Formats: sequence, structure tokens, C-alpha cells
Amino acid sequence: MTEQEIKQLKADNERLSKENTSLKQQLEDFKDQFIRLMNRNLALSEQLEGDFMLRLRAEVAHELMEGNIQRQRNADLQDDGQLMALIDLRLEEGHAHLDPDFGPAELAELLGVSMARLERLFRHQTIYRTPEAYIDNLRTLNAMRLLRDKPQYSIAAVAEESGLRTIRTLQRRMQEVIGMTPVEYRLLFTRD
Repeated sequence: MTEQEIKQLKADNERLSKENTSLKQQLEDFKDQFIRLMNRNLALSEQLEGDFMLRLRAEVAHELMEGNIQRQRNADLQDDGQLMALIDLRLEEGHAHLDPDFGPAELAELLGVSMARLERLFRHQTIYRTPEAYIDNLRTLNAMRLLRDKPQYSIAAVAEESGLRTIRTLQRRMQEVIGMTPVEYRLLFTRD
């Protein structure tokens, strides 16, 4: 080997040594970057898991609350007096009974009880022998209030707004309840 070749080999060796050192440094940098990324990934995973667990806990809590409300609601409905109070409250709040299509099935659904439970309540605990009679009575009372308080309303408008559908139904109901027609009842309050 000539001296020239030896110098070339030393130069190549030195260059390769520097390249090796540079590659080692890059490898260390990559390791550091990899560790940072792994730590970040781990932190994000923990955060996602925490968010997921929080969301899952919130869903479970919501389901438990809903179940508790339903159980409490059903437990309350074991007592007939409380059920009647709940009926009055629900119907006063929403005036659902003024919808002509509102009937016993809708009342049972509104209360969260079965039709059998509702019918048993009315059969044994009220002067109204059926839920239909109770709803009709509420509609008739509403019609009487409108006849008294809204003299500008036509009889047809009173019947419709009370959920009784027709003038004939209103007349029949008022005859059954107070023995008067809607016009006769209104005259009691509009005489000077």
C-alpha cells in the first residue's frame, strides 16, 4: 500500500468516524423525540381514557337518575290519593285534556301507568266511574268557565276550545251536568 492510499484510507476512516458520530447523534435525537412522542401519546391516551370514563360515568349517572325517577314515579303511584293528585297536576300543567283526541290511553301514558291501573283507580276511588267520564267532566268545567269569562266567544268556539268537538256534545254535557244549555248558562252571567 502506498502512502497515498494510506492517507486516503485515513481520510475515509475519519469521514466515516464523523459520519458515525453524526448518525449516533441523530439516533440519540430520534430516541429523545420518540420518547417525547410516546410520553405525549401516553398522556393523550390517558386523557382520552379519562374523557371516555367521564362520559361513561355521566351516561351511567343519567341512566340511574332516569331509572330512579321512574321508580320513584311508579312507587308514588301505588297510593290512589297521590295518583289522583298527579293526574290533576299533569292535566293542569299541560291542558292535554282540552285536545279532543286526548283519551284514557293518553292519560295512562302521561302518568306512566297501565290502563288497568288507571281504570281500577277510577272504578274504586272516584265519583267518575271511568277515565272518560273524568276527562269529559274537566272539559265541561272548562267550557262553563269559558262561557262565564269569555262572553265574546261563540258557543262553537267554546266547544272546540274545551275539547268537546261539537256544539251538540257541549249541549248534551251541560244538560247532564247542570240541566241547562250553554246559552242559558251564559245568560246567568251576562244579565244586567
